Amino acid sequence: MSRKMHQFRTDSPIGAVIVAFNSADVILGCLDSLMALDGGAPGIVVIDNASADDTVTVLRDWARAGGVDLVEVAEGAPLGRAGADVVLIRSAVNRGFAGGVNIGLAALAGLPAIAHFWVLNPDAYADPGAGRAILAMAAQVPGYGLMGGRVRYAEPPQRVQIDGGRINRWTGVTGNVNLGREADAAPLPDGAGIDFVTGANMIASRRFYEAVGPMREDYFLYYEEADWALRRGDLPLVVAPGLVVFHHAGTAIGSPTLERLASPFSFWFKYRGRMLFMRRFNPAGLPVAMLYATAKALQLALAGAWPQATTILRAVWGLPAPRSVRERLSPEAARIAFARPRR
Repeated sequence: MSRKMHQFRTDSPIGAVIVAFNSADVILGCLDSLMALDGGAPGIVVIDNASADDTVTVLRDWARAGGVDLVEVAEGAPLGRAGADVVLIRSAVNRGFAGGVNIGLAALAGLPAIAHFWVLNPDAYADPGAGRAILAMAAQVPGYGLMGGRVRYAEPPQRVQIDGGRINRWTGVTGNVNLGREADAAPLPDGAGIDFVTGANMIASRRFYEAVGPMREDYFLYYEEADWALRRGDLPLVVAPGLVVFHHAGTAIGSPTLERLASPFSFWFKYRGRMLFMRRFNPAGLPVAMLYATAKALQLALAGAWPQATTILRAVWGLPAPRSVRERLSPEAARIAFARPRR
């Protein structure tokens, strides 16, 4: 690896956190897009969440071939002395999405020059103007809490996946603003009209991070970003024009697309997370949320999607996860993922 001795991208006010899990087939597109941003690359921290594939080897080979300063740093070590374009931190265990993000946020928070923490999925790639769009919106609303933009599907790229999220406080159901619409015909929402920003493309201000703290890790997957947003107090959400990323969607966990039903693994954590979210933010609505989710399971059963239907019922009614879900995680990760959540 090339080892030019300079500080870890302290010339950029943006620090990017990418949590990789079995992401060998997609992560280079994400990193290449960040390295090619107009105005220069952000400081980039990749957290490998104990991948079982060759994600780490792919990253090392990419850096060596491209002359990129990739430095591997132990969790908790300072980044300011690394001298790198990209820092790789390898987690010993898969701690879930929020757990990986929190490792990266803690590392970047030690660099005072970084004012904006950009959480980006490894299966997403950024438009060249995304970095400038972040800084432009931050200059317009310097007291923002969380910032989002437009997430389009990688295929077809003209289709919107999400421009911000909304939550029904009685069912816990989340909705993607402008889902499936043509990008050219769909206006961006105002930040005041959304409830949360998707974790696939989310910027947290330093002020927000220092006031609210890290993400809650006991969701493991799903609802972490909604929970984070609802704890922001009076710090506003904003949506930045020009902040566009393209998302392959569900490459690691089987999240749904417009053409594909979610996997049982995805359904388990989504509905488990929904019930946990409701207990925390509107416990009076929990019975409504449980009945609504049960009706969804029955709908899927009638359509012949029995694995998904039974998985939802188990997640909603507090039963153990199906074996097919548990077996996708290592014993160490399973202890984290299926632990009893704190209130």
